[in-house]
Amino acid sequence: QVHLVESGGGLVQAGGSLRLSCRASGRTYDMAWFRQAPGKERESVAAVQWNGAYTIYTDSVKGRFAISRDNAQNTLYLQMNSLKPEDTAVYYCAASLGTTYYGGAYLLEPGVYGYWGQGTQVTVSS
Repeated sequence: QVHLVESGGGLVQAGGSLRLSCRASGRTYDMAWFRQAPGKERESVAAVQWNGAYTIYTDSVKGRFAISRDNAQNTLYLQMNSLKPEDTAVYYCAASLGTTYYGGAYLLEPGVYGYWGQGTQVTVSS
Protein backbone atom coordinates (compact mmCIF):
# COMPACT_ATOMS: atom_id res chain seq x y z
CA GLN A 1 0.00 0.00 0.00
CA VAL A 2 1.35 3.41 -1.01
CA HIS A 3 0.02 6.64 0.42
CA LEU A 4 0.23 9.84 -1.62
CA VAL A 5 0.09 13.33 -0.12
CA GLU A 6 -0.14 16.41 -2.33
CA SER A 7 0.91 19.91 -1.35
CA GLY A 8 1.62 23.26 -2.95
CA GLY A 9 -1.83 24.32 -4.04
CA GLY A 10 -3.21 27.78 -3.37
CA LEU A 11 -4.60 30.98 -4.81
CA VAL A 12 -2.67 32.69 -7.60
CA GLN A 13 -3.40 35.39 -10.16
CA ALA A 14 -3.67 34.59 -13.84
CA GLY A 15 -0.21 34.44 -15.38
CA GLY A 16 1.36 33.29 -12.14
CA SER A 17 3.04 30.04 -11.19
CA LEU A 18 2.67 27.25 -8.66
CA ARG A 19 4.61 24.08 -7.97
CA LEU A 20 2.72 21.07 -6.72
CA SER A 21 4.42 18.23 -4.88
CA CYS A 22 3.25 14.69 -4.18
CA ARG A 23 5.11 12.69 -1.58
CA ALA A 24 4.75 8.91 -1.70
CA SER A 25 5.16 6.67 1.33
CA GLY A 26 7.10 4.12 -0.70
CA ARG A 27 8.42 3.17 -4.11
CA THR A 28 6.19 4.07 -7.02
CA TYR A 29 6.09 3.20 -10.71
CA ASP A 30 4.36 5.37 -13.31
CA MET A 31 2.79 8.51 -11.90
CA ALA A 32 0.46 11.24 -13.06
CA TRP A 33 -1.44 14.36 -12.18
CA PHE A 34 -5.19 14.66 -12.75
CA ARG A 35 -7.55 17.50 -11.96
CA GLN A 36 -11.25 18.01 -11.41
CA ALA A 37 -13.05 21.33 -11.59
CA PRO A 38 -16.47 21.88 -9.95
CA GLY A 39 -19.22 20.33 -12.04
CA LYS A 40 -16.77 18.73 -14.44
CA GLU A 41 -15.34 15.28 -14.89
CA ARG A 42 -11.83 14.42 -13.78
CA GLU A 43 -9.30 15.00 -16.53
CA SER A 44 -5.70 14.06 -17.04
CA VAL A 45 -2.99 16.70 -16.84
CA ALA A 46 0.39 15.01 -17.20
CA ALA A 47 2.12 11.70 -16.61
CA VAL A 48 5.67 10.45 -16.20
CA GLN A 49 7.12 7.01 -16.67
CA TRP A 50 8.63 5.20 -13.66
CA ASN A 51 12.20 6.30 -14.50
CA GLY A 52 11.36 9.81 -15.67
CA ALA A 53 12.41 9.05 -19.23
CA TYR A 54 8.99 9.61 -20.79
CA THR A 55 6.47 12.35 -20.09
CA ILE A 56 3.15 13.19 -21.69
CA TYR A 57 0.77 16.14 -21.32
CA THR A 58 -2.81 16.90 -22.14
CA ASP A 59 -3.05 19.49 -24.91
CA SER A 60 -4.40 22.30 -22.74
CA VAL A 61 -1.27 22.42 -20.55
CA LYS A 62 1.47 21.72 -23.10
CA GLY A 63 4.19 24.36 -22.95
CA ARG A 64 2.95 25.68 -19.59
CA PHE A 65 3.22 22.74 -17.18
CA ALA A 66 6.15 20.44 -16.49
CA ILE A 67 5.99 17.12 -14.67
CA SER A 68 9.06 15.65 -12.99
CA ARG A 69 9.97 13.19 -10.28
CA ASP A 70 12.71 12.53 -7.76
CA ASN A 71 12.72 8.81 -7.06
CA ALA A 72 15.31 9.17 -4.31
CA GLN A 73 12.82 11.35 -2.46
CA ASN A 74 9.72 9.42 -3.61
CA THR A 75 8.31 12.74 -4.79
CA LEU A 76 6.41 13.84 -7.89
CA TYR A 77 6.24 17.46 -9.00
CA LEU A 78 4.12 19.61 -11.28
CA GLN A 79 5.49 23.00 -12.19
CA MET A 80 2.63 25.16 -13.45
CA ASN A 81 3.43 28.39 -15.26
CA SER A 82 1.27 30.95 -17.10
CA LEU A 83 -1.73 29.80 -15.11
CA LYS A 84 -5.20 30.56 -16.42
CA PRO A 85 -8.56 30.75 -14.61
CA GLU A 86 -9.58 27.56 -16.42
CA ASP A 87 -6.77 25.72 -14.60
CA THR A 88 -8.75 26.12 -11.37
CA ALA A 89 -9.43 22.65 -9.98
CA VAL A 90 -8.53 20.13 -7.33
CA TYR A 91 -5.32 18.47 -8.48
CA TYR A 92 -4.75 14.81 -7.68
CA CYS A 93 -1.59 12.78 -7.73
CA ALA A 94 -1.81 9.15 -8.85
CA ALA A 95 0.58 6.20 -8.91
CA SER A 96 0.38 2.88 -10.71
CA LEU A 97 0.65 -0.56 -9.12
CA GLY A 98 3.26 -1.59 -11.68
CA THR A 99 4.61 -0.61 -15.07
CA THR A 100 4.84 -1.93 -18.60
CA TYR A 101 8.23 -0.19 -18.90
CA TYR A 102 6.92 1.46 -22.09
CA GLY A 103 5.80 5.05 -22.48
CA GLY A 104 2.63 6.02 -24.29
CA ALA A 105 -0.67 7.87 -24.26
CA TYR A 106 -2.16 5.18 -22.03
CA LEU A 107 -0.34 6.88 -19.14
CA LEU A 108 -3.02 9.58 -19.22
CA GLU A 109 -5.79 7.05 -18.54
CA PRO A 110 -7.03 7.06 -14.91
CA GLY A 111 -7.54 3.29 -15.01
CA VAL A 112 -3.76 2.84 -15.06
CA TYR A 113 -3.47 4.09 -11.49
CA GLY A 114 -4.32 2.26 -8.32
CA TYR A 115 -3.16 4.80 -5.77
CA TRP A 116 -4.57 8.30 -5.42
CA GLY A 117 -3.89 11.26 -3.16
CA GLN A 118 -6.51 13.37 -1.42
CA GLY A 119 -6.01 16.36 -3.72
CA THR A 120 -4.85 19.95 -3.40
CA GLN A 121 -6.90 22.98 -4.47
CA VAL A 122 -5.54 25.33 -7.13
CA THR A 123 -7.45 28.54 -7.70
CA VAL A 124 -6.46 30.99 -10.43
CA SER A 125 -8.08 34.41 -10.27
CA SER A 126 -8.58 36.59 -13.34
